[in-house]
Parts: sequence; C-alpha cells; structure tokens
Amino acid sequence: MGREFDQLFDEWASTYDETVSGIDPEYAEVFMHYEKILDAVSTKVSGYVLEYGVGTGNLTERLVNRAQKVIGIEPSAEMRNIARTKLGSVPVMDGDFFLIPTTNHPIDHIVSTYAFHHLTDQEKEKAIALYSSVLAPGGSIVFADTMFLTDEKKAETIQRADAADYKRLAEDLRTEYYTTIPYLQSLLEKHHFTSSFKQLNPYVWIMEAVKRS
Repeated sequence: MGREFDQLFDEWASTYDETVSGIDPEYAEVFMHYEKILDAVSTKVSGYVLEYGVGTGNLTERLVNRAQKVIGIEPSAEMRNIARTKLGSVPVMDGDFFLIPTTNHPIDHIVSTYAFHHLTDQEKEKAIALYSSVLAPGGSIVFADTMFLTDEKKAETIQRADAADYKRLAEDLRTEYYTTIPYLQSLLEKHHFTSSFKQLNPYVWIMEAVKRS
C-alpha cells in the first residue's frame, strides 16, 4: 500500500526540499517547475481538502490559504515531523492513501503531488473506488505525479536515464509503480469520474477528476 517506501522517505526527509529545488541533476527534470506544479494543484481546490503524501508540507502551505479546512496524511515519520513544524495547527496524520479520517464535514477535494505512483495499479483502483464513495458529485481528485502516455514512452524514458548514467532515476522508474494515462482514465471512468490530464514538465502531469452525478 505504498508504505514499503516509508524508510526511503524517512532517510530523504532532511534533504527533500533541496532536491525539489533542482539541485540534483538526476531529478532536475522530474522537479522542473515544482512551485508552479504546487500552484496548479492548489488553485483547483477550496472548502474541505484531504491531502495524501504531505511530505514536508510544501503543497499544504498553499492549500491552507485557499481551503476552509485541510487534513494531511503522511506515512513517513520524519516527513511528518518536518511538516508539523512548518504547518503549526494543520493536522498531519500517520496513514496512507486508504485512510479516510473522520470529519464533521464532507470532503470536497482530494489532492496529492509526487506520491500516487507508490501504489500498484491494483491499489490505485482500490483508492479511486474509495474516493468515489467519499466524494459527492462535483467533488474532485487533483493529483500531480509522474505518469506516461504509453508503456513505450515509459520504456524510452528509462532508456534515456540509462544513457545519461542517471542510475538512481532509472532504478526508480523501473521499481516504483508509474502508470499510464489511459489506464488511469479507464479507472476513473469506471468509478464515475470525468477526467482531464495536462503535462506540466517532462515527467509530471496534473490529473483532475470530477465526480459525476
């Protein structure tokens, strides 16, 4: 359920914000336009927002300026510690993409950046089905993450990483659960969402899925 990556993120937490700034050449394209990507997600939400994969709280800082209420979910203890220091009173809970916290108000939007690929394709469907059961018509999922138009495009990207001697990036692309846009579209359609996708850098697309009536 994505929690097999908790130790990795505990180890990465102290340098995560440096990495997303583009300091690491292997991941420079992955995090290209990072601030604009966060803005693109945050500007699509309001009301009551549930965020998965809070990390160090960079998206959350934007969400609290637009939403009435934000609840964060983060599986990494070290990431949670940093996020809680940044965010003050914003609740950041220990959990994964399948935790739906008890609230006194319906959730309007579910958001995430750079995290949904930690679920297998089967787990992605389980999560989307869960969100469909939680969101009212007009509610939405807004995720920004690395994804690919086709499996062939994914294979080409891995080959380019190998050719550039970006061993860590190539290994990530091989071992984590990056999926394709057509697959996500099929899941969203099956579970009563109308979806759109927009590419924001060579790796990352923003997915907006609105629950149908």
